[in-house]
Amino acid sequence: MIYKYKDGDVDLSKITRLYPAVVIDMYGEIAEMSLEWMEDNEDKVKLVHYVLVFDFTPHGSEERVRTVLTFEKKEELYDCMTEVSKFFDN
Repeated sequence: MIYKYKDGDVDLSKITRLYPAVVIDMYGEIAEMSLEWMEDNEDKVKLVHYVLVFDFTPHGSEERVRTVLTFEKKEELYDCMTEVSKFFDN
């Protein structure tokens, strides 16, 4: 299962986790947080962008292996999530 996007391809058969998130700026510190966390704290932080994380890190491994797609708008993120979900529909 290969998902093709503008910057390359992602082999979906090797994913260990797939999740949406936001990248935020909190007083100069950049961090990745959950969408839910952002909704609860949006008045306290600056949104940098939305991301969809394809995590390929083997369980128990300390080395992080992942591909991250970046989006300026939440709707773009949701559109991509919808496209990717079609690969998992049975």
